[in-house]
Amino acid sequence: MKHDRELPKRRLIPVRIADWQEVYEDFPAEKVRVQGGRCMDCGIPFCHTGCPLGNLIPEWNDLVYRDRWEAAADRLHATNNFPEFTGRLCPAPCEAACVLGINEPAVAIKQIEVEISDRAWEDGYVRPVLVEKKTGERVAVVGSGPAGLAAAQQLTRAGHDVTVFERADRIGGLLRYGIPEFKMEKRHLDRRIAQMEAEGTQFQTNANVGENVPVGDLEQFDAVVLAGGATAWRDLPVPGRELQGVYQAMEYLPWGNRVQQGDIDEAPISADGKRVVIIGGGDTGADCLGTSIRQGAAEVHQFEILPRPPDERVESMPWPTYPMIYRVSSAHEEGGERVYAVNTECFLGDDEGNLRALRAHKVEQTTVDGRMTFERIEGTDFELPCELVLLAMGFVGPQQPGLLEQLGVDINERGNVSRDDRFRTNLPNVFVCGDMGRGQSLIVWAIAEGRSCAAAVDELLMGETLLPAPITPETIPMR
Repeated sequence: MKHDRELPKRRLIPVRIADWQEVYEDFPAEKVRVQGGRCMDCGIPFCHTGCPLGNLIPEWNDLVYRDRWEAAADRLHATNNFPEFTGRLCPAPCEAACVLGINEPAVAIKQIEVEISDRAWEDGYVRPVLVEKKTGERVAVVGSGPAGLAAAQQLTRAGHDVTVFERADRIGGLLRYGIPEFKMEKRHLDRRIAQMEAEGTQFQTNANVGENVPVGDLEQFDAVVLAGGATAWRDLPVPGRELQGVYQAMEYLPWGNRVQQGDIDEAPISADGKRVVIIGGGDTGADCLGTSIRQGAAEVHQFEILPRPPDERVESMPWPTYPMIYRVSSAHEEGGERVYAVNTECFLGDDEGNLRALRAHKVEQTTVDGRMTFERIEGTDFELPCELVLLAMGFVGPQQPGLLEQLGVDINERGNVSRDDRFRTNLPNVFVCGDMGRGQSLIVWAIAEGRSCAAAVDELLMGETLLPAPITPETIPMR
């Protein structure tokens, strides 16, 4: 009632697009305390229902308000292994479910979370958690994204010997090579990995199980956790797809991160001086937008087949569900044009096989037999010159050739690894968590899956478990 919602300011656009650092300015501790004081400590905190991790949001809001930062960090880490990741990358379904948000701007939960975490690191509150007694049980975790890392840390802290296999040259999965530096600087990831190494987790990079690491090597472990993510991208099979200049987002984004890591001086796929079209209006598309602008794109258009979302909740998006409303990310502020209700029908090339343009038309969304369809609007055809097209249309499931096919795990009707109510596959002692079992989802769901899967593995190995399990495989977001 006394204070408005306030967030840190973003650095000036001309300044931030000249580098790859995170876009936000520092937020004074006193302002964070004020934002914590806006929390009403509700009798029924619906923010809990928005967050699959079960974060104790009113508790750490109140501790911040009372200037008890170390206690706030303890409560935050009680339910979330990596709050510095979620505080930067999660779209905050907790804020959509905030009771205050019914008639006022919601509590700045996500910002308070990241401030608690960053201060915990700066003040030395985050330390390795060492176990006094080892169990002698060995667990392999395949994949080092947020689900795999969460499972590995929980199992290591339970006393098991955990080895994480990662096919890339560095640990982190999409956190490492899918998230641009301006959204999360990789120093946050590196220090968390260092903590896990100090706790005893073993990491093997350049270890692609099913290729250069035989699947049979997993037999030496007492349990295996599959956490390889949903990395099979959705394609756009239209005429001209084969042209030079049409790429998947995940063929493009990692190069920008490798430049920032110092691996290479220049990205082999770059938007520098090019007219760019990004097909897909989600977060990955926004990541491509911010990256293209920093690389010096001449112009950028971002296409979305759906109509422009409403500015506010409508009847079909009741509180406390997560509303699909119009949002402006930092990348959208920086430039580019967002084009809604448009469908790309083909790509056009020059005589040498290089992309020169695309042809598209406007569409109208309709529903037929309960299924969403898009009808072409006659007379809306247009051609847009471009030299680079980035496909950011999401993922359809895990990659099946290699590891999954050689293991022989069952695949369900959605193309994900099938599992029971304890995250177990059809194979003895083989579990699956994260996007590989759930399908493409949010980072908070990945961490919650990793924590819950770890509890199931620990229970199998020890006969009981004290590890928390915030969700089951059947748990879904509010709708």
